[in-house]
Amino acid sequence: MTQWSGSGVLDAAEAWERLRGIRSATDAEAAGLVRGADGGRRWGQDASPEAVLLADRYLPLCLAGPRLAFAQLGQSLDGFIATRTGDADYVTGEEDRRHLHRLRALADAVVVGAGTAVADDPQLTVRACAGTNPVRVVLDPRGRVPLRHRVFTDGSAPTLWVVGAAGERGLPVVPDGLGHGVGGSGGVDVLVLPDDGAFAPRPLLRALARRGLGRVLIEGGGITVSRFLHERALHRLYVTVAPVLLGDGVPGLRFTGPQVMRDALRPPMRRAALGEDTLFDIDLGTPQPGEPLAGERPDTGQAGGEGEHSVHHGDGQSLGRP
Repeated sequence: MTQWSGSGVLDAAEAWERLRGIRSATDAEAAGLVRGADGGRRWGQDASPEAVLLADRYLPLCLAGPRLAFAQLGQSLDGFIATRTGDADYVTGEEDRRHLHRLRALADAVVVGAGTAVADDPQLTVRACAGTNPVRVVLDPRGRVPLRHRVFTDGSAPTLWVVGAAGERGLPVVPDGLGHGVGGSGGVDVLVLPDDGAFAPRPLLRALARRGLGRVLIEGGGITVSRFLHERALHRLYVTVAPVLLGDGVPGLRFTGPQVMRDALRPPMRRAALGEDTLFDIDLGTPQPGEPLAGERPDTGQAGGEGEHSVHHGDGQSLGRP
């Protein structure tokens, strides 16, 4: 990583450029982030308020290591990510859009389910901030996302189309000649999984890690994010709440919960204002995202130097590795 000089006042643009390259404590030191008396890190030179905010918000994500699953949802006060007609443009405001694009820029891959891909025809690229586009991963076990959608046609970023071995009628879901390598600047590659079990969060994260996609943003929709949360496969969750009431619509987080309040998940979290919206930055610890890859320690499933932390219910039951 580039060794940055510490002269002058650090502005937001340069701070973001430095943060994008941080993946370890050594990187943080090289970027000019020094440890304070409280053990936290701060810029070692004069920095603008915006630069300080960026480090505070994104440094925990940068330092989380090469294997990381994190998710983002924007929703209304009453928990909906879109109206009952599916309109989601936009539940949250411009500041949250910029935050989402920063999360994409810090990821190797961004994942959406077939429902979101069909309904929203998203680009899943980095446009509201500086950064490199992640690989776009479309989970489509039945092969129902139209091939005219932008993730397959716009060429702005590589796309990995993850499909099942057969469609709903037992027919192959991959058209001949579509897959031609995810390594290109904007190509489409096809990953065929043998059965529905291979689409579960942990096996899926393993499959992506084998392709060098270790830092994974789960972007949507609510069903996909909820599945990753319920299966304890997320390390961090960002939920932005807009000051709007929809009454009904497409729900955000939904999963089988506890019978009593004392068993509810109460992870550590931070709150921040994003314009009129409120961002909840939720630390879910370091769950086990799959069986160890080659070269990993079998006792943790993490690369050397990475630890494991449990997330707890209110009654002290671990939500870490089962």
